[in-house]
Amino acid sequence: MDIHIKYNDIGRSLGTDYFRIADQLTEQEIEYWRRTRDFVDDEVLPVIGDYWERAEIPWPLIKRLGELGIVGEGIEGYGCPPMSPLAVGLINMELNRGDGSLGTFLGVQAGLAMRSIAMLGSEEQKQRWLPAMARMEKLGAFALTEPRHGSDSVALETSARRDGDSWVINGAKKWIGNGTLADVVVLWARDEADGKVKGFLVEKNSPGYEAKRIDGKVSLRAIWQAEITLTDLRVPDSNRLPGATSFKAAGAVLAGTRNTVAWAALGHATAAYEIAAAYTRQREQFGKPLVSFQIVQERLVKMLAEVCSMQLYCLQLGKLQNAGTLTDTIAAIAKMNNTRKARQVIAEGRDLLGGNGILLEYHVMRHMADIEALHTYEGTETIQTLIVGRDITGVGAFS
Repeated sequence: MDIHIKYNDIGRSLGTDYFRIADQLTEQEIEYWRRTRDFVDDEVLPVIGDYWERAEIPWPLIKRLGELGIVGEGIEGYGCPPMSPLAVGLINMELNRGDGSLGTFLGVQAGLAMRSIAMLGSEEQKQRWLPAMARMEKLGAFALTEPRHGSDSVALETSARRDGDSWVINGAKKWIGNGTLADVVVLWARDEADGKVKGFLVEKNSPGYEAKRIDGKVSLRAIWQAEITLTDLRVPDSNRLPGATSFKAAGAVLAGTRNTVAWAALGHATAAYEIAAAYTRQREQFGKPLVSFQIVQERLVKMLAEVCSMQLYCLQLGKLQNAGTLTDTIAAIAKMNNTRKARQVIAEGRDLLGGNGILLEYHVMRHMADIEALHTYEGTETIQTLIVGRDITGVGAFS
């Protein structure tokens, strides 16, 4: 059964934009949405299942991101395409509707690596890296998480010692997207002299940097994460990010990506709903389409209601970010809400497809596996909950 449907009016053929979000967008934002959606429908969905199954990076699709002019995360200048916070969110939503690995690749490239350089780098560093990264000619990574410190990232142990005009770095990192292949890695380490966390740009093939691909993943299989060992890695002081003088700098970068994860989760949920709605229209059982049964209609409506609520969260995120009033705690509750809701919507969609729901050709099972990674990275649901809990009660439940 072919359940792939071309959406000529941004998903309204299945009621995905039930609350008419598109009516509140600019022409440019709609163009970014439509451009990315067409790319997903025409180029990503026909091939991504094979890449996911083989755990291979879809390099032709990665290259196309730069050609489409959708890499830049709203960074102004430096060859980055002009886009509003809503456009950034819509792009991430659509890429994740196609595939979580592809969306995560963009999140690492633009949301973490490029954003770090744009926010914290020198003018020379920005000029050197950002234009090429926007074209996907140079790839980036963001190395913060360590084997012993996941949620407790502020306790990182990787050390940096000043030695003349260089820094000598020792330690380890884990779960670093693109860490085995990046041209530049934004690396976070603690200065032995003052105890402050600082950021460094580590270039490809630097002696002392060893990255090993993490195998055996059942989620985000079409992107590679790395476990990194740093042994007397020498980085010139010119590669230190001048704006990264404490952990707050890393936190500022991460705060900007939590709302992007909320958009990404919406993309996964949207995919599950649209696939389930299309499948149940076409699949016949007991002599009539599945949508003819009351219980199927009820389940579809409940899925749609959750998708719509996630859309409204994301729409407000974009508006607040555009106004400069988006807070860490608002981003945290949106990330927590949307990844949790996406898991529920995807599970419902998989069940509605019956036995076919576990086949890659129907896509839902891939989303079901990939949403587990989104639910965890950029801060688990538990950590996001405690961040918001501290904000509304004034009492910190963790250090």
